[in-house]
Amino acid sequence: MPLKVPDNLPAKKVLESEKIVVMNESRAFKQDIRPLRIVIFNLMPTKEATELDILRVLSNSPLQIEVTFAHTESRLSRHIPLQHLENFYKTISEIHKNKYDGVLVTGAPVETLPFEEITYWR
Repeated sequence: MPLKVPDNLPAKKVLESEKIVVMNESRAFKQDIRPLRIVIFNLMPTKEATELDILRVLSNSPLQIEVTFAHTESRLSRHIPLQHLENFYKTISEIHKNKYDGVLVTGAPVETLPFEEITYWR
């Protein structure tokens, strides 16, 4: 089934070249199907590669899936342009009232960092 992703998401072109069906919001809105709504907290430093990997896996679902990418407000990624986060990601405060069917949380490779440099959530 098709994935609903932002129109300009770089992973969209790659997915389309792999014959994975992706659609924009206007096309998805015209369909009379309630999509499975998933929020993905992508904490990986390689955000674009991780986006592509996750979307490939989700594309194997028989359901229409609407994906929202999210990031923390307190810590911005140093490995991706801020413009990418502004264009394709939401903060927790922007989505906390939305209803989702599922949440995926990716991990960062914390084992490569000194323990003292890791910020943990309470």
